[in-house]
Order: sequence, then structure tokens, then C-alpha cells
Amino acid sequence: MANQSEKTYLLPKSNISDADDATDGSKASRKEKSRFPFCIFFILGNEFCERYSFYGMRTILVLYLKYYLLWDATTSTAVFHSFNVLCYLFPLFGAILADSWWGRYKTILWLSVVYAVGMVVNTLGAVGPLGNLTAHAALSCTGLLIIAIGTGGIKPCVAAFGGDQFEAVQENYRRSFFSLFYFAINAGSLLSTFLSPLIREQVKCFGDDCYALAFGIPAILMVVALVFFVTGTRWYKRLPPSGNILVKVTKAIWCAIRNRWKTEKKFRTKDHWIDYALRDDESNATLLRDIKYMLSVLVLFIPLPLFWTLFDQQGSRWTLQAVKMDGYVGGLRILPDQMQICNPLLIVILIPLLEVTLYPCLHRFKINFSPLRRMAFGMILAGMSFVVAALVHMKIDVNYTAVPVNQHQTSLRVINAANCPLVVNSTVYPDWRATRTNGTVIGGLRLEPTNVRRPKLWSSLSVLGHLK
Repeated sequence: MANQSEKTYLLPKSNISDADDATDGSKASRKEKSRFPFCIFFILGNEFCERYSFYGMRTILVLYLKYYLLWDATTSTAVFHSFNVLCYLFPLFGAILADSWWGRYKTILWLSVVYAVGMVVNTLGAVGPLGNLTAHAALSCTGLLIIAIGTGGIKPCVAAFGGDQFEAVQENYRRSFFSLFYFAINAGSLLSTFLSPLIREQVKCFGDDCYALAFGIPAILMVVALVFFVTGTRWYKRLPPSGNILVKVTKAIWCAIRNRWKTEKKFRTKDHWIDYALRDDESNATLLRDIKYMLSVLVLFIPLPLFWTLFDQQGSRWTLQAVKMDGYVGGLRILPDQMQICNPLLIVILIPLLEVTLYPCLHRFKINFSPLRRMAFGMILAGMSFVVAALVHMKIDVNYTAVPVNQHQTSLRVINAANCPLVVNSTVYPDWRATRTNGTVIGGLRLEPTNVRRPKLWSSLSVLGHLK
């Protein structure tokens, strides 16, 4: 019996070798799965450079349209927001292209090339010697359209492509990746929103603010982003296209509406209208279940379009409003287009701060501050911010140059930038009238020297006078 027992555990030499190889392979596989994928760092580098490129260009865009192309504020704002609309419309087509035909890798690769070309074309529109304002406007609008196609096309793919690099057992690593990915977005935005206005303001080229360099650096960063992405090609895991979920959902909803419409009212007995798209073999039952879940939470997204409509005013009307202010906070001067830096700066600071201070404290005292309540609170704050913006603009209008309302009025503003006091007198403006007694002028408006770069401190007066 002992010999039989021993024989039970004896294996041929070749089998022992195969078992050892399998064990070694299993260990290697577990070791591989325990590592953070190396290729992720190329994706993060790509995202950082791409976000720097996009926000570095967009931050100064409205000032470029108004002060370089000489469009009025309304046209500049309309073009700015039209560009934003296209940037968030093309992701629908990018997602369909990636999921149905090209796959995520090829979609990111080729549309990044398109993106880089658009950045270069937009930069050429800011190069003075290349033509008149019409040529600059044509190049800029063409460049913006190409950029919208590029950035919109890759937007739905990059984060998902990064998630594809992880195994199912690497869920913790995947969550860490998305945190790092979001940080890369805001770090690129923060850095570009600070630097691009400085380059525009402090560097002069072609006799004006150097928009060419301010656009050129983001264009270079987009090429660097493309290089980052291509460098990691050999390590990427590339999944084949599996069909676009948006197309599937749209077809299912259309099928349900059509079938329900064709069904007589007395036979409409299904619990949910989407069930009218159920096939006979029930092969799409899981999809219809997920659509029901989606429709039940879709109501949460109804306020979001309104929120983002207001949010993007930072880059247009709020920036143009900031031009009318001196920009000084104490001794620190903030450029008009730098005011947008508040968003990424507060995100980088507040997210980790609140995660380790406020939220644990609320949880300890059993106060339910769920993500839904955070969204509602944030939207309330966003609404209050526009009340503040309106009050600020009312204050700006008080000190702004008075505009004549008919042909019998005139408007005048005097700013004394000399190094000595100035006395102004006029017979048109009552407050500026002066009298001459024994050769001495008495009255008039006395203006002290002022700093022309500090409009808030201007020793000036804006008045309307009636012509006789």
C-alpha cells in the first residue's frame, strides 16, 4: 500500500518540468499584474501637454479676436462660444469613429495629427507679415475649426484608452490612473492659463502683443503630446472596435418608439415603453435594462447644459469685463485673461484639502453631504457668482466714460500722466469753468499726476456737456 501511495505522487520527468514552467509562468503573470502599466506614463504625458495646448490657446482667444482681429465684443464672444460648441460636439463623432471603425489608438493618433495642424494654422493667423486682417481672420477661423475636430475627436478616447491598459484584477491601479489623469488635465490647464497671458503681455512682436508666440508655444506642446503618445506604441494594449454604444442605444430607443406607435392602445401592456424594442430571442435584454437605468438618472443631467453655458463665460464676457479693471489685488497684478486660472487652481487645492479635512469631518458627525448635494451646492455658488459679476459691472459703469446720447452733447475724459498737477478749464462743462481775475485763473479742474497703468487710481473725470 505504501508503494501504491508513493506511485500516486510520482510524475514523469517531462511532466514535472511542464508543471514547473506553468508555475513560473503563473508567478510571472501575477508579478506582471501587480505592476502599474509602464505605458500609462506616456498617456499621462500626452494628456498634460494636450491640455496645456488647448487651454493655452483658448485662454487668450477672446482678446485675440477683439484686439488683434479688431472684431467687436459681441462678435468675439459669439466666435469664442461657437468654437466651444464644436469642441464638445465632435466628441460624439470621435466616439462613433473609435468604437465602430478605427479603434481608440488610431483615432487618437490620426486626430492628434489633425489637432496639431490646426494649432499651427491658428498660429500662422497671428503672424503679422502674412497678410491683412482678412487673411488673418481666415487662417484663424480655419485653424479653430480644425482644432475643434481634433480635440473633439480625441476627447472621448484618451481616458478610455488608458483604462484599457489595466487588467480586471488591477481595479485599484485603474482608479489611481483616473485620479492622475484628472490631475494632469488641471495641471496643464493651470500652467497654461498662467503663462500664456504673460507671454502675450510681456513679449512684443510685429509691433504688438505677441499672439504669434502665445499661440506658437501651445502648438509646439501639441506636437510634443503627439510624440509622447507615439513613443508608447509598442507597450499599448489595443482592443478592436466593438461597436458604439451611442449608436446601439439610439437604435434601441427608435425601435421602441416605432413598435409602440404601431401597437394598438389596448395591446400596450408592457411595463416600460423601452420594452417594445425587446427581440423575440431576448438577446438585447441586457441593453434595454441598462437603458432603463440610464433614463432614470438622466434627469440629473438636465441642469448641466445651463451650468456649462454660464461656466464658459469666464473665457469670454468675464475676460472682457476684466479688461475694464486695473487687475490689482493688493500689490499683485492679474492680467484679464489670467482670471480664468481660479478654476484649475481651486481644483488642485480644494480637492485634496476637502478629501482629508471637510468630508471626513462631516462623515464623523453623520452629515450626509453626498455627491448630488455637492453638485447642487456648487451650482448655487455658480449662480451667486453671476450676481457678484453684475454688481462689479455696475461699479465699472459708474466710473466709465459717459457716452453722448444725442447730437447736442459731447463727452470728454482727461487723464493726467504728467509729473506735475494739471488744471483744465472749459466753457462747455460746468464743473470745469474758470474765471480770470487780475490775470489769475481761478477755478477749473485740478488733476494730480497718476499712474496710467492703474485705471483705478486715475485722477480723471468723465462728463457730458451740452453744446450751445
